[in-house]
Amino acid sequence: MYEPILLRRVDLPRSETIGVYLANGGYRALEKALHEYRPQELVDLVKRSKLRGRGGAGFPAGLKWSFMPQDDVRKYLCVNTDEGEPGTFKDRVLVERDPHQVIEGAIIAAYAVGATRAYVYIRGEFFLGVKRWIKAIADAYEHHYLGQNILGSGFSLDMTVHRGAGAYICGEETAMIESLEGRRGEPRLKPPFPAQKGYLKEPTLVHNVETLANVPHIVLNGAEWYASIGTERSAGPKLFCISGHVYRRGVFELPLGTPLREIIYDHAGGVPGDRRIKAVIPGGASTPFLTAGQLDVPMDFEALVAAGSALGTGAIVVIGEGTCMVDVTRRTARFFAHESCGKCTPCRVGAMRILDLLENIEAGRGEPGDVQRLSSLCDGIVGHTFCPLGDALVAPIRSSLALFADEFEQHIKYGRCCAAA
Repeated sequence: MYEPILLRRVDLPRSETIGVYLANGGYRALEKALHEYRPQELVDLVKRSKLRGRGGAGFPAGLKWSFMPQDDVRKYLCVNTDEGEPGTFKDRVLVERDPHQVIEGAIIAAYAVGATRAYVYIRGEFFLGVKRWIKAIADAYEHHYLGQNILGSGFSLDMTVHRGAGAYICGEETAMIESLEGRRGEPRLKPPFPAQKGYLKEPTLVHNVETLANVPHIVLNGAEWYASIGTERSAGPKLFCISGHVYRRGVFELPLGTPLREIIYDHAGGVPGDRRIKAVIPGGASTPFLTAGQLDVPMDFEALVAAGSALGTGAIVVIGEGTCMVDVTRRTARFFAHESCGKCTPCRVGAMRILDLLENIEAGRGEPGDVQRLSSLCDGIVGHTFCPLGDALVAPIRSSLALFADEFEQHIKYGRCCAAA
């Protein structure tokens, strides 16, 4: 039976405090990293562990660290807590219940790449998370895990919290940096990437909360131990958020590669009323739908791509029979249309046109040819936007049109939803 690693402490009383963290092995990895490893050795360690980013893209973390220049220049670390993908709440759990695990991982990462200043960027709506971050950072300073000459190693790091203003686009690393610098959250043209020119045009390492939470365990237990969890190419534990039509909603920690069916039925308790599953969103609102016939897919980066979707943030939303997929698609489009920063025309205009069509179809005002118009609009957006938000909007809409075309046609023909009936 799998024993949790990242969530091991979250159910302990006062798990967010530094006292509980220290009493359960906290900051031992930092001491080991600072006194037993040179920075480049840590980079190599994380490379060998096969840790991949948990923010959605799945980029190898060690490779990302190696992109940071070795020169003696000012370098920054940004902890991305701008968790805004619908159905995703794993980072929130870590920040609210075990923030020191993330801080420890961030300090180790900063030491490995030579960053001396760290910023925690957190979504504006996470009021409790902001308080927990501020308190945890203050306690880390008090215990000399932050500040000057940490644990007598000669390495220094300062860390502060920056609260965002509730823009989904700031989850994208360059938009987050723009916001951090005091400007409107809009993505930058890449290259140059943040590792070359990030915050204040200096080299900047940006990492998701869950990614950094893995780092202390790799340092303590070794790269080979970590790589033995999960699959050959998708290593380590993963936090899966599960919501929708299931008995037990929440965050479950399991090895990458765990079958989707096992997560839904063994861990989340299955669908209430023994309803059949109609569709599943496997990795957050920006990932294409899976059908009931794909429940045996392993939840890892490679298998989900092969199945026509993506792991994304690992946010699973279960949709039971009797649910109107036109309405699900409309709600998804409404979110992305609202969250578009408006920087580029395909996303700004295309998202609203898609939403208008879906609103009309859902309200019974659909016209023949609307499905083809939706498909054409998707073609005009995908691959033509400044950042991935356009593709994120299009992916679930395209998959819904492909998998549930009959529901769209019925809405248009009869002016009402036949699926829900």
